[in-house]
Amino acid sequence: MARYTGPVCRICRRYGEKLMLKGDKCVTKCTLDKRPSPPGMPQTRRRKLSDRALQLREKQKARYSYGVLEKQFVRYYKDAVRHPGVTGENLVQSLELRLDNIVHKMGFADSLKQARQVVRHGHIMLNGRKTDIPSATTKAADVIGWSATSKKTEYYKFAQANMSSKSAPGWLNVDAAQMTGRIVAAPGIAETPTKFDPAVIVEYYSR
Repeated sequence: MARYTGPVCRICRRYGEKLMLKGDKCVTKCTLDKRPSPPGMPQTRRRKLSDRALQLREKQKARYSYGVLEKQFVRYYKDAVRHPGVTGENLVQSLELRLDNIVHKMGFADSLKQARQVVRHGHIMLNGRKTDIPSATTKAADVIGWSATSKKTEYYKFAQANMSSKSAPGWLNVDAAQMTGRIVAAPGIAETPTKFDPAVIVEYYSR
């Protein structure tokens, strides 16, 4: 299944809530505020969703929230099952520790899509080494920064100027002046508010 490249506002309208797929624009200019109805032809009657459909709904919300393909998501789930602890919490932690998500959470990009593009273009350094893989897994004590060449770009200057309006979660330590960040610890489930229910996703794959 290819990555979705259509209008992301349709996704939020489909699920009836803001998934923050456009980052800051979802706060200031959101289509869902003006058109809360689902996309497509209006339905005269609402059908009650089955338990299976509700589980699928939560799984899809998680996939879109992190920009992950179905095969990738299944791999994350299988890894979460193999590791000790609560499967749902392991799954969320693995998704949160993706490099593109870290770049977004540190405030180096306005949205996850933009963060993925920044990584793809080779602007990001992971522990002093250039990394252009958005799905690269990070861990506690890892340091994320910018390459020397990227610090000369207009985007870097723009991102640095807007760092004052950004706030990173407590498990990340960000130096706005130097545009570097460090992962203090792996995020706990209480520190990662999600738009989906991890337990329901586990039920979906445990059928």
